[in-house]
Order: sequence, then structure tokens, then C-alpha cells
Amino acid sequence: MNRWKIAFLILVGTIIASLAFIFVRITQVREPNYKPVPELVAKEGTPVIAIQSNKKQVNALIDFFLSDFQKDSDINYKFYLENEAMLNGTFEVLGYPIEFNLYFDPFVMNDGNVQLKAKSLSIGTLGLPIKEILKFVQRDYKLPSWVEVNPDDSTILLRLDQFRMQNGLFIRAEKINLVDDDIRMNIYLPKDTSSKED
Repeated sequence: MNRWKIAFLILVGTIIASLAFIFVRITQVREPNYKPVPELVAKEGTPVIAIQSNKKQVNALIDFFLSDFQKDSDINYKFYLENEAMLNGTFEVLGYPIEFNLYFDPFVMNDGNVQLKAKSLSIGTLGLPIKEILKFVQRDYKLPSWVEVNPDDSTILLRLDQFRMQNGLFIRAEKINLVDDDIRMNIYLPKDTSSKED
């Protein structure tokens, strides 16, 4: 067997081994996210503050929050708003970081939470399904407890009803229109404080 055949077989073997590694790494569930999902908490009353914001202001807030939240994390990611919501992150293949961009359409739900519906994925020349990337995000990324990743539905749910500010105030989304740069939120007093003031 001449050296060109040997080199060709080695190349084919390397490619097959690399593809097998990528498949196993992506589909592996090391620590399934079986955390209990708290029930939705009904929020009532009149907001004490109505906020109308834009993408630039919200992106600054998200950047500040994630910078603090991820300061001790080995894997970092970004999330920001353009005319769609975008998650930018990396995962490693054979020691090399592979960057991906996952695009979402945000929807305000009746309970004031926000659902992000994944609609497209950019990952260089690799053709990976969105579901597998969301499994990777769910498994390997450090996420706030009020963020739920649902690979089967290709969605991420921002459970604002589970998010609390330090003083107990809570927030509900009212409107997200990224194309018109119109984002509206309401801030509510905690129930106990409301009842005392009534």
C-alpha cells in the first residue's frame, strides 16, 4: 500500500472519529436539568412603575447582569436584542471553540413571562439542529434559576414571575416589539407590602 493510500485512510479515520466525537458530545446528557418547576404565581394589583424602554437600554441592563452572574463561570455567553433576540456562545470540539448564534422571536405571555422561540441557528459550516444546541445550553451553561430551557419545544422561558429584586419588587413584561424598538415592563409591589398600604 503506497503512502498516499495510507494518508487517505488516516484522513478518513480522523474525520469519522471527529464526527463521532461531536455527535457524542452534543447528545450526551451529563447533568440533566431535573430541577422542579415552581408553579406560576398569580400576580395582581396595579403596577407602581410602568417602564418604557428600548433595545439599547435593555441590552446595557442584560450585559451588566450577565457580567456579574458569570464572573465565576468557565463558560461565558452573551444575550442581546436586535430585531430579534440573540444568544451568542461557544462550545468546544477537539479543544477548539466553535461559536454559534441562536436567534429567537420573543413573545410576552399572559402571565407576564417571556417566551423565546428559537427560529434559526448560525454555527459556521456545521449543520446542527437547534434542539441539540439548546440541550448543550441547558446542560453546560450557568443560567439563572428563573430561566428554563426547553429543547423539545425549541424555546427558552424567562420566568419573570420567579425573578425577585432585592426589595421584593417583581416585574412583568407587557410588550416587546423589537422592530419598533418598544419594550414595556411593569413593576409591582410585593403582595404583603400592597396589603399593608391598602
